[in-house]
Amino acid sequence: MKVHQLEVGNMQNFTYILEDEQTNEAVILDPSWDLDLVLDIIEKNGLKIKYIINTHHHFDHTIGNDAIVKKTGAKILQHKSSTLKNDVTVSDGDKILFGNSELAVFHTPGHSKDSMCLVGDGKVFSGDTLFVGNCGRVDLPGGSAKELYHSLFDIVSKMDDNLTLYPGHNYGNSLTSTIGKEKKTNFVLQPRTEKEFLEFMSSD
Repeated sequence: MKVHQLEVGNMQNFTYILEDEQTNEAVILDPSWDLDLVLDIIEKNGLKIKYIINTHHHFDHTIGNDAIVKKTGAKILQHKSSTLKNDVTVSDGDKILFGNSELAVFHTPGHSKDSMCLVGDGKVFSGDTLFVGNCGRVDLPGGSAKELYHSLFDIVSKMDDNLTLYPGHNYGNSLTSTIGKEKKTNFVLQPRTEKEFLEFMSSD
C-alpha cells in the first residue's frame, strides 16, 4: 500500500491517498483543502478511487467530500456514528477493501463520537485520536476525555509497536512516527489512571 501524505489548508491537516499498487485502486482519507493536489496525484498515477473515507465528521476532514465525489464518483465511507451524509458505514472490527489492500476499522471515540483509526499494511491512520506527540482535543461537541482515555489505553496503546503512525494533522516534530515511539515519548500515552487522565486533560 503506497501512501501519499499531503499537508493541506491552514490548519496543518493531512489528506492521504492510499494506493493499492497492484491494481491502481485507491482510497482518499479526509479530503478538505488543496484538492488540486489530490486530483493531480490521482491523474498522474491513473488511480481509480473507490472510497472517500473520513476518520471523523469535523469539517476540516470532510469539507472536500462533495468535490471529490463529483470528480471521481467514489462513495463516502464513515463510521456508523457519523451524522454526515455518506454512502457506506462501518463499525469496529470491519474491514475496508480496495484492490488487494485492506484497512481494519478501530472505533476510537473521544475526540468525537465517530472517530476511528484504520490499520493496514503496517500502518495506522489515526485521524485526530492520536498525533505525533499529542492527542486530539476533547472540548468540542461529542468530545469526551473519558472515552479518549479508553480509546488510547485500551485500543491504540495495545496496537503493534512497529505500526507506522500517520496522524490527521502535522502538529508534531515529524510527519510520521510509530506506536512504539509514541508510547515512550508522547506525554498523553504515559501510564495514568482514568481519574488522573481526566484531571490531566482538563488542566491541559
